[in-house]
Amino acid sequence: MQQHLTHSRRILDRLARRGAQVALAALLSAGPAVLPAQAQFAPAIEVNEDVVTGFELEQRIRFMDILNIPGNPERAAREALIDDRLKQQVIEEAGIEVAPEEVQTGIDELAGRANLSGEEFLNALEGEGVWPETVRDFVEIQLTWRDYIAARYLSQARPTDDEIERALGQAGGGGGLRVLLSEIIIPVTPQTVDQVDALARELAEIEGYDAFSAAAAQYSAADTSNNGGRMEWVPITRIPAGLRPLILDLTPGDVTDPITLPNAVAVFQMRGIQEVARGEPNYAEIDYAAYYLAGGRNAETLQQAARIQARVDTCDDLYGVAKGQPPEVLDRVQAAPREIPRDIALELAKLDPNESSTGLTRSNGQTLVMLMLCSRTRELGQDVEREDVVRALTEQRLNAFADSLLQQLRADAVIAEP
Repeated sequence: MQQHLTHSRRILDRLARRGAQVALAALLSAGPAVLPAQAQFAPAIEVNEDVVTGFELEQRIRFMDILNIPGNPERAAREALIDDRLKQQVIEEAGIEVAPEEVQTGIDELAGRANLSGEEFLNALEGEGVWPETVRDFVEIQLTWRDYIAARYLSQARPTDDEIERALGQAGGGGGLRVLLSEIIIPVTPQTVDQVDALARELAEIEGYDAFSAAAAQYSAADTSNNGGRMEWVPITRIPAGLRPLILDLTPGDVTDPITLPNAVAVFQMRGIQEVARGEPNYAEIDYAAYYLAGGRNAETLQQAARIQARVDTCDDLYGVAKGQPPEVLDRVQAAPREIPRDIALELAKLDPNESSTGLTRSNGQTLVMLMLCSRTRELGQDVEREDVVRALTEQRLNAFADSLLQQLRADAVIAEP
């Protein structure tokens, strides 16, 4: 359920924006198009002798097309319906059911994200040719599968206290969590606020890694834009504390809502989350330097910054670069992580000591910031909320159990496509 519903969030805003038109179309039309009666009930797929009808396949294709699921809609619909039949067989054998009220709650939750009521949402989809029963069946199978997986595997998926402590980075030499993200950072000036806000909302709806990378190459001002926005693995303890719950709520492929930064707006895509045997601790203090170059991100200023980066090996070397210039061209800061501006904190998260970046600007984009990490001072404190880590570890393991079980069910199944 989580993966499908999370994925659907990206298109719900589009449904909301055209919901009135779709609802009107539903009222004016003669009803959704259907297959001829004979074709509706003809077997399209057989899964362990359970039949998927032509009507079910046609409805799922329409539904997935509206949801803008990547790939070939018909092939994706067939694979999804096969998975659903396999799930349904084990669910029925286990005797797990969900009440109609729970299904309605699931539909209402989806509709609410598009600022629609459940009835408006179903009407909007019906206007596109998807019957309400198709949506209810889809939601019901995802809910019951979620409950089945939890009932069967939750006791195995729960992390132990020791695993939680390692993930928090508190146990000396212990493990932790790290995340693999892609980023798009868009500079903002007073003149471009509205345009950037609209663009960021569009980027937050991106689906697929390749599409996000292409957008990063086109729009991002971060140094990672040359690599499609792809960041290296980052320990969760380096992510600003206020952003960690947002990041930990993502599953691979998900994109955050736009995040406001000083002088910029950011969106991030989750590419992976991983437990590691040896993690990083939290930090009491970050020491960094910021050298400011007039001219913003024009080619000449970027080349000047690149020449400086080639000359300096440590933060102390920047004092020589700034010699003879006004004091305000160089800042050297030692601060607790919570005191560091969010955009600087995100850039520092990508750096090791004595590495630098040129992804930030100041003065409405007229000043380029060459940011350099000097050092990090460790602490044993706890910045990550314990429940966030517990939830992330548990969901990661439940998803792994679910994927493994579904693969086994497929391997053992007799599947025929007449």
